[in-house]
Amino acid sequence: MKTMQICAVLCVLAWPLSGAVAAQVLPDAVTDGDYGVTDAAEVRLGQLLFYDAILSGNQNISCATCHHPTLGTADGVSLSIGDGGIGLGAARVVDPDNPPEERIPRNAPALFNLGAREFTVMFHDGRLEADPAHPSGLRSPMDADMVQGFASVLSAQTMFPVLSRDEMAGSYHENDIASAVRQGRIGGVGGAWDLLSRRVADVPEYAAMFADVYPHVDTPDDIGFTDISNALAVFMAFEWRSDTSPFDAHLRSEADLTGDALAGMDLFYGDAECAACHSGAFQTDHAFHAMAAPQIGPGKSATFEDHHRDEGRFRVTGNPDDLYAFRTPSLRNVALTGPYGHAGGHRDLAAFVADHADPVAALQRFDRSQVVLPAFVVGGGAADDFSVMDDPDQVAAIAGAVRVAPLNLSDGDIAQIVTFLSSLTDPVAVTGRLGIPKTLPSGLPLP
Repeated sequence: MKTMQICAVLCVLAWPLSGAVAAQVLPDAVTDGDYGVTDAAEVRLGQLLFYDAILSGNQNISCATCHHPTLGTADGVSLSIGDGGIGLGAARVVDPDNPPEERIPRNAPALFNLGAREFTVMFHDGRLEADPAHPSGLRSPMDADMVQGFASVLSAQTMFPVLSRDEMAGSYHENDIASAVRQGRIGGVGGAWDLLSRRVADVPEYAAMFADVYPHVDTPDDIGFTDISNALAVFMAFEWRSDTSPFDAHLRSEADLTGDALAGMDLFYGDAECAACHSGAFQTDHAFHAMAAPQIGPGKSATFEDHHRDEGRFRVTGNPDDLYAFRTPSLRNVALTGPYGHAGGHRDLAAFVADHADPVAALQRFDRSQVVLPAFVVGGGAADDFSVMDDPDQVAAIAGAVRVAPLNLSDGDIAQIVTFLSSLTDPVAVTGRLGIPKTLPSGLPLP
């Protein structure tokens, strides 16, 4: 799901801000204690909802459309086509009978390990985060009274894509969900979340499952959007827990990395200093760094702003030091989750690592063939996907936000680092524990 663009998830590999990392200072192995406990019936309910387009305004797109297990829990393209598209991944095309207004402005993040306790910040810009100081326990663009009842920050992130015109809601003139969003009716009776909940509650199989999972649900009328969100979150936490990769086996002393994978690990945790930002068990410090990732597509801007740039964390904090900074992604299964960068500017992992070593110089020589963009036609013309990269002043502003010195990596170093990153691929998590359901209670087609 797009805003799971939740996200959060693979946006930019961040090199260190200062100092060096001692070789072989490895993270502790992941344990069961790093995750919460899940209920099997709730997981099964969440699985069905995840693949069901009933949660979209036009009932034509599900969470799985942009976060599909066959595409590394993302969608394999730089910027997605959400509502108004047909197909999956790079084969997804604009629906000529219901064309979208623009591409999704940020790359769809992968969903691995989002149920781990340390994942308390969601989305590329961190606009949703756990905060015990807030009455709801969450810091969010939503009013505090609207975010009550979500069991976790992972649950709360699902409230965003269903409200997004370009992700799942559709245009306001197309359906009652989008119309409610346009009118500012989100929570409460008759709001967008309530309308979605009533849709789900009207499906007898769903109504029975909710009553079985949640004690407070005595009748279908008791099903709320937070119940839907909580089930989705529990499913994602269970399905894509990822801690059985070759690297995990190495940390648990069950097997050893060898050859280029071992050499790449030595570089990653040593001279290449990757672990200064990609630290911890899941290779992320959960912080924000400006690394001059190329900006393509419509950018994350308000509808009244006449530009295509994406100013990242600055949009959340208003702090100039956060301009063009994006969250450090986890690197679990990274070999399968390209394209890379908050706007998906690189399809090739080795090319991204190479450019990331010297981000300012790389931005100037950016290879546009690295971008994976399905055709997108607006008003009979091509989408203006490279307007920022064609503007020297905007490129200079993005480069000027970088605070790290370039790093000298040879082609051999890069190849070894990429081999190590491939050791983070976990076949159990990639396949998923439940997999794709055969049918859905709503009767709608699977993505």
